[in-house]
Amino acid sequence: MSSTHIPRAGLVLLGLLSLGWGFNWPIMKVVISEIPLLMFRGDSILLAAVGLFGIAWFSGQSLQVPAGRWRQLLAMASCNIMGWNMFAIYGVSLLPSGRAAILGYTMPIWSALLSVWFLHEPLTRRRLIGLALGMGGMALLIGTEFEKLGSAPTGVILMLIAAIFWAGGLVIYKRNPLPMPITSLTAWQALLGGIPIALTGHALESVEWGRVSFWPMFGFWYNVFIGLLFCYWAWNKLVQMVPAAVSSLGSLIVPVVGVFSGMVILDEAPRWQDFAALVLVLTAIATVLLPPRQGV
Repeated sequence: MSSTHIPRAGLVLLGLLSLGWGFNWPIMKVVISEIPLLMFRGDSILLAAVGLFGIAWFSGQSLQVPAGRWRQLLAMASCNIMGWNMFAIYGVSLLPSGRAAILGYTMPIWSALLSVWFLHEPLTRRRLIGLALGMGGMALLIGTEFEKLGSAPTGVILMLIAAIFWAGGLVIYKRNPLPMPITSLTAWQALLGGIPIALTGHALESVEWGRVSFWPMFGFWYNVFIGLLFCYWAWNKLVQMVPAAVSSLGSLIVPVVGVFSGMVILDEAPRWQDFAALVLVLTAIATVLLPPRQGV
């Protein structure tokens, strides 16, 4: 298999992942209108972890962590779950959902750079073109937020830090993949990363669950079953199937879905930059997914 080509099963996962995570950006804005930020993320992550452990157990997968690999597992959970979710949920609370999604998905920049440095993956011409097109599309959408850096940089900075944590977790896994079933690996990461978030949330925040209205509660359970349980499993599966830079570039469709779902769900106003970015990002993905010619 070409190192720049995603197999058919990966394409299906990528499509479902893009929809699941893309729609989740405006949904999170709805949830945090009534449920405190850390309680929302911590509780939903732990509930997703319980579901993942149950699926792994019923399907006969081993839940055992290989000897000598706990440190790596903790590092992955710290980056992929704790670092990403804590910074991202505060970032999305300060930004329009579409802009937050785009800033979070600057992750491919950091992932591509870290992959070349730590994984010695080649930065081929196709990946460079895809990266340039994809990040050019994102730059169109990020521009408005960077104009605010002088007066309101917090949301932008938080989302960029979250993206760096996510990229770090990806590279930690790809550098020395853990020999574990994907469902078990995802469950352990959710549990280890979710516990500190949930404990902090319950220590600092409070909510009367009986007073939470329908749509925020719907969004909470959407996060448990779709945004976390399914999408984290699908992401880890995709990372296992293809090189880190390819999975990162392929996932660029998620912020496009995030931008347009924000228009539908939250009435975030579309701009010409949104449509131009869509064309650039889809072109970027095509450079990664289409079978390469010999020597490219």
